[in-house]
Amino acid sequence: MHAPARHRPRTRLAALAATVLALAAPAAASPPAELTGGDVDDPKGAGVVSSGVALPAIPPVTGNRKAPVPSWGKPLPFPIVIADRRNNRLLEVTPDKRIVWEFPSPNLTVYSGNEDVNFSDDGKRLAVSEEDNYDVHIVDYEKRSLEWTYGVPEKKGSGPGYLNYPDDAHLLADGKFLTADIRNCRVVIIDPETNTIATQWGKPGDCRHDPPSRLAYPNGATPMDNGDILVSEIRDAWITRITREGKVAWSVKAPNIRYPSDAFPTVDGKNVIVADFWKPGRVVIFDPATRKVLWQYDARSGEAMLDHPSLARELPTGDIIVADDLRHRVVVIDRATKKIAWQYGVTDTPGHKPGYLFYPDGFDLDVFRDWRPR
Repeated sequence: MHAPARHRPRTRLAALAATVLALAAPAAASPPAELTGGDVDDPKGAGVVSSGVALPAIPPVTGNRKAPVPSWGKPLPFPIVIADRRNNRLLEVTPDKRIVWEFPSPNLTVYSGNEDVNFSDDGKRLAVSEEDNYDVHIVDYEKRSLEWTYGVPEKKGSGPGYLNYPDDAHLLADGKFLTADIRNCRVVIIDPETNTIATQWGKPGDCRHDPPSRLAYPNGATPMDNGDILVSEIRDAWITRITREGKVAWSVKAPNIRYPSDAFPTVDGKNVIVADFWKPGRVVIFDPATRKVLWQYDARSGEAMLDHPSLARELPTGDIIVADDLRHRVVVIDRATKKIAWQYGVTDTPGHKPGYLFYPDGFDLDVFRDWRPR
């Protein structure tokens, strides 16, 4: 078992300075690592680790996204599965902070740096992306087993079967796999049955904003309730809504955002919530029709400040849940008071024992199983 490696903030700040220059450079320029969202200081992080907790039996699936299991109420209404990136594991935590499910890396070559995770529609599988391992996976939740991989671990590329910094991972209703292939400047929908790309928007080597034919470093691809897909592009903070047929419904620059990370629709589907992967970090909810900012969180210092938040989502309660990557925590922010109402992870302290995280990069709500104490 390895001790968690520490991040090197000065190295990351230097990379951020390079990012600013890169954003003004010609589109053909090769992006620095920071532009793609990767943290390459130590891709294997803590190695293969586990919380050591004796896990309870898994409850049956009795809910779905439209009819979830009973809510726990505020501040966190449902358990969350966390992509604990530098611990190379998935971890499910309840609102009362019990660890009830865990998937440590079965093999660091094939599985390391899991950075986004989302349930399938039936709640029985998990879609996982691994940017700096150049692959995406499907994990069987109940078996706790790795079921499918696309991409060649530890080898980047743009040819058939290869990816280059895939970010975001979703299993669509038809069983296909959606991911944003950042450095290949494309969003792809992969058919797991044939291991082929069924749909591609954007093209490797042509990193400009002209959706859907060209995309400028997309790092988010989120399915909406009607099947449309919300695409985030790093360069110039573009957010675009694209139909499955490849038609652009709208495309706007996210207001007050420097580095958009994984835009999501709000619960009512009308507005957009997006995290600003920066220090200090920011979360913005805006109306895509007017670009009007409806809510914003941007604490500048102290415990309330975010450091490179990679994902923000609106909860059914109206509050906001955020993966605060470089402060090693997931937090729920009260919508009205803008105070942190719930936190898992010890601020600025990476670890893998109960209560700790190491660069948590993604999460999804478990609305499928009732994990409330009996």
